[in-house]
Amino acid sequence: MDRRVRVAVRVGGVVQGVGFRPFAHGLARRLRLSGFVGNDAAGVFAEVQGPPADVDAFVLALREEAPPLAVVDYVRVTPMTLADDVQAPWSEAASGAWITPSEAASGARTTPPTAVPGDAEVPPRNAVTPHNPANHPAVGYPPATVGEPVFSIVASPAGGEVATLVSADSATCADCLAELRDPSDRRYRYPFINCTNCGPRFTIVRGVPYDRPFTTMAGFPMCADCRREYEDPGDRRFHAQPVCCPVCGPKLWFHEARHDARHEARQEPSRETARTTPLKSTVDALRAGAIVAIKGLGGYHLAVDAENETAVAALRGRKHREDKPFAVMVPDLAAARKTAELGEIGEQLLTSRRSPIVLLPRVANGPLATSVAPGNRRIGLLLPYTPLHHLLLGDLGGPIVLTSANVSDEPIVYRDEDALSRLKNIADAFLVHDRAIHTRTDDSVVRPVRGRVQLQRRSRGYAPEPVTLHRKFPRHVLGCGAELKNTFCLAKDDHAFVSHHIGDLENYETLKSYTEGIRHWRELFDVTPAVVAHDLHPEYLSTKYALELEGIEHVGVQHHHAHIASCLADNGEDGPVLGVAFDGTGYGTDGTIWGGEFLLADLAGFQRVGHLQTAPMPGGAAAVREPWRMAAAHLDAAGLTAEDLRTRHEEHWDDVVKMARSGLNSPLTSSAGRLFDAVAALLGVRDSVNYEGQAAVELEQLADPEERGTYPVGIDRNQVSTVDLIGAVAEDQKNHIPKQIIAARFHNSIADVVARLCEQLQVAETVALSGGVFQNALLLDRTTEFLHDKGFRVLTHSRVPANDGGISLGQVAVAAAREATSTTSPARRPG
Repeated sequence: MDRRVRVAVRVGGVVQGVGFRPFAHGLARRLRLSGFVGNDAAGVFAEVQGPPADVDAFVLALREEAPPLAVVDYVRVTPMTLADDVQAPWSEAASGAWITPSEAASGARTTPPTAVPGDAEVPPRNAVTPHNPANHPAVGYPPATVGEPVFSIVASPAGGEVATLVSADSATCADCLAELRDPSDRRYRYPFINCTNCGPRFTIVRGVPYDRPFTTMAGFPMCADCRREYEDPGDRRFHAQPVCCPVCGPKLWFHEARHDARHEARQEPSRETARTTPLKSTVDALRAGAIVAIKGLGGYHLAVDAENETAVAALRGRKHREDKPFAVMVPDLAAARKTAELGEIGEQLLTSRRSPIVLLPRVANGPLATSVAPGNRRIGLLLPYTPLHHLLLGDLGGPIVLTSANVSDEPIVYRDEDALSRLKNIADAFLVHDRAIHTRTDDSVVRPVRGRVQLQRRSRGYAPEPVTLHRKFPRHVLGCGAELKNTFCLAKDDHAFVSHHIGDLENYETLKSYTEGIRHWRELFDVTPAVVAHDLHPEYLSTKYALELEGIEHVGVQHHHAHIASCLADNGEDGPVLGVAFDGTGYGTDGTIWGGEFLLADLAGFQRVGHLQTAPMPGGAAAVREPWRMAAAHLDAAGLTAEDLRTRHEEHWDDVVKMARSGLNSPLTSSAGRLFDAVAALLGVRDSVNYEGQAAVELEQLADPEERGTYPVGIDRNQVSTVDLIGAVAEDQKNHIPKQIIAARFHNSIADVVARLCEQLQVAETVALSGGVFQNALLLDRTTEFLHDKGFRVLTHSRVPANDGGISLGQVAVAAAREATSTTSPARRPG
């Protein structure tokens, strides 16, 4: 008899909910190996037995041939000893058996139980041999004494420290789409079709391991046909936890809204009606100009016909969203090409399994209504990513606006009862289903920049996949994030779990979503923070939340240091670097508002070595809402005025200038964001804003990308002269230089002076660019170019946003670095 070996295998990463057990099962069958594979709280465990060469091939293939949605962080192998060297033959006939790990260890075998684990409650802990790390550190089960003649998927044990990673939700795969459109398939036009390679994951997960009882599919027992697929090792739905069909799965309802009363009770439709009538009613409503609230993957969306100006304008009015662009879902790539300039990267992003909203240049004279993105040269496009979307867009035959369903500034609605009550004065009709959403998740937003993907909002399709770092965290850490574009971050081992997008922490509903999210993620990833990192601003709700946590170490992290630390962590580096952090606001250690910072920094600390010249913010927060105030303050500091701008605000101009000069309610700021606002107002682009960053976004779009001129901007004691910059802009305007040229020269000048000051400081060879201002593609492109020309290595973001959505990652990186090292870095301030 040929010599056989047995090894225990542990696989970590995103390996649950992605078809990894079926993949391992099929791999073992192909190689005619015996053993078992299963899920537990730590990931995937397996024992495999057979000829040494085949066992080696099995282990290698686990990483190199993993399923499409899997992310394999490691494959660890522990050799095992077979008592008495018992050699059991492989049996194909028995290869579908269901066994427990303890039965595998003894060589026993049973037939599958009546209720397949994953469809009923997971077997109790005592059904599995108790965990003893000393016996078997790789898997957690004692070594087998007899080889079994099968390779089986075994029951998932309860308990244990959670180390597994949960898969993000994934767009509908090509195989499921083919079945969706095949009249002979039993899932023809079924809006909840899914398989091992696609469908809901994170949004339906209640706990780990990833088995049906721990998802919101627990209430949908499989029918006989679905069970056969689930148990068939050769089927694409083998152990696909959300597997369902029209017979046993979720169903759709459509009903019109009454704006003056509660909605009527739903009446469950017949199976055939559920498959056809709700969709037809929705299409008819959209064609008639109605606003329809549609329950999606991570929450409700509000949808209207994107070519119907009246409908889009009505949505703006009811949602109190004056100018901020809407995202548009188009049926396919052909429709997308009629709307935007896609490019190779754009097409790849649109068709990827993550299926984000992609910000792209608009096609001139495209088919969309004017109110979809007023005054905006870019459009946020996405393709259908659920079967429901594919059916709806296919039947409608045109694009729809698809925007988060919420009351202004509140988080996306995801519970049915909240949708019915909170959206009744916005939506004309509802398209709902009975599969619960456990975690609300907004659509992610990305933009192709310099041949790379720039994340602007990291949420569905990306979360909860962690940012894997190059060193481990000594203790569990919670990063509470910023006030705007909030995310939180939980860190353990070498994983930083950056949350889905929470939003702006400015009201009770968002704070509630924030605290619920932290609680769920802590349970999901078994994180008990010993350290909590937070912003220095005492009035941020995230800071107050952190400081209210008892029995835990509190670490304050300066906002812009967190930005640079986030960029370092994003790139797997420790520093030191010269960090350039440009954004709208951040609490400075000197009592002023920072936002145009040059920091010599590593993860543990920083030293402020330069910044933009400060200017007063007349009216404080009012200057953020009304950029003309910043223009007035900058002009007055330069000894200038702008007659057009002054005329537009004649009534308040003198009072605002006096306020700026006196310092009354006029905090000083070095903010780059406020400087962009001032120039936007000076050029007549935007005197007041309706959403954060609006003036700067429109200034970027105004700029002529072909213009390469710069203004002479001085640097005095490592401070960039904003007086010089404003003066040059005002002079060009006085000389009637086109606004497009002035806007471009302003961008070029900021990039140029950044590169010159970095060269003048001579403190580091690497420059890290972070902060929301660097989501400006023109500025990022020019700054990177000019820095490269001067020989600098440049770090930018790719795994988390440069804006405040990445702050939480920077906070945990700083907290961990301070604990791991005594600070002998360039840092001279806490932060």
